[in-house]
Amino acid sequence: MSVFGEVPQAPPVAVFKLTADFREDSHPQKVNLGVGAYRTDDCQPWVLPVVKKVERLIVEDGSLNHEYLPILGLPEFRSAASKVALGDDNAAIQEGRVGAVQCLGGTGALRIGADFLRRWYNGVNNTATPVYVSAPTWENHNGVFTDAGFKEIRPYHYWDAAKRGLDLAGLLDDLEKAPEHSVFVLHACAHNPTGTDPTQEEWKTIAEIMKRRKLFAFFDSAYQGFASGDLDKDAWAIRFFVSEGFELFIAQSFSKNFGLYNERVGNLTVVAKDGESLTRTLSQMEKIVRTTWSNPPSQGARVVSRTLNSPELFAEWKGNVKTMADRVLLMRSQLRSKLEALGTPGTWDHITQQIGMFSFTGLNPKQVEYLIKEKHVYLMASGRINMCGLTTKNIDYIAQSIHEAVTKVQ
Repeated sequence: MSVFGEVPQAPPVAVFKLTADFREDSHPQKVNLGVGAYRTDDCQPWVLPVVKKVERLIVEDGSLNHEYLPILGLPEFRSAASKVALGDDNAAIQEGRVGAVQCLGGTGALRIGADFLRRWYNGVNNTATPVYVSAPTWENHNGVFTDAGFKEIRPYHYWDAAKRGLDLAGLLDDLEKAPEHSVFVLHACAHNPTGTDPTQEEWKTIAEIMKRRKLFAFFDSAYQGFASGDLDKDAWAIRFFVSEGFELFIAQSFSKNFGLYNERVGNLTVVAKDGESLTRTLSQMEKIVRTTWSNPPSQGARVVSRTLNSPELFAEWKGNVKTMADRVLLMRSQLRSKLEALGTPGTWDHITQQIGMFSFTGLNPKQVEYLIKEKHVYLMASGRINMCGLTTKNIDYIAQSIHEAVTKVQ
């Protein structure tokens, strides 16, 4: 009898199971709209030109070695990443109350932040502190905070299925009713999975309530620059909260906007009330990192650091990011136009009103099942699609397939 004989089989991660099913499909017109990664118009992964250039510079740099990085990570990466999120001239940076931890992707940044909050936020051992995540949200949010030890993960209103947009009234009501000091996980831009963001005026209202109700903002910033093509525009909400005096966390990922998916380059930016609080906070985070991965990997962080710290490379990177963002915007526009031209029942303006990699189509589970089984178009059961999976070569087939699903399946 195996000592592992009673271990139950865990269900597969939905998005990776979808990709596995797609690979096994031999249909010549199959399309994968599930994977959360950028694809070119040839439906191929894209290594950013600036990344290739920096990788060559790293290879040729004889001063580099493979010694351990500091526990908190590459200092020049951490500071540059925080500046991208907050802006070079941010008052909090100038006042010495911003610090950071290099993490294993955005997920690692969320986990280190969650572990710290569970141990030290508003007193020791905060397992009973409610953590609020949007309904719907990226599936890993629930798992990360649950595994960090929080006992109560609550949804807050976000998506209004009827109008296919933001449920602002429900969101504000949840903020008003949440217990003081609750933690709210906020998507900085390009909300995953809906692609629907609050406007700047709506963000101001959200911030006012959170400040008055003493709620903690934990921003997840996975798509800065990738959403609109403008780094500053995509960081507006974060910077406004900081300008309003919030202490907060920002989990940053460079997987999407650098195309460094397998390098796991993340950063947890901490904005504290003062330098002393920051020092103590980072000291505890250092202990958490030491027992988690001990020291972070260097390659991806060096690529990002060199790019962000060189004016010339930084400008080139912004151009690369805009190239990706513009292709997504083009696919949004074309898909909406083709669905409307086909006379597909319903309204489709939400496709161009949403932003970022993902679109919440409004397709129901039965329509999704039809698309997968009958048309070999793979997407998440929620109706979420990755706009990067659309190309000029397959968009007509996808639009016709969606039209067929909507008209045949209720």
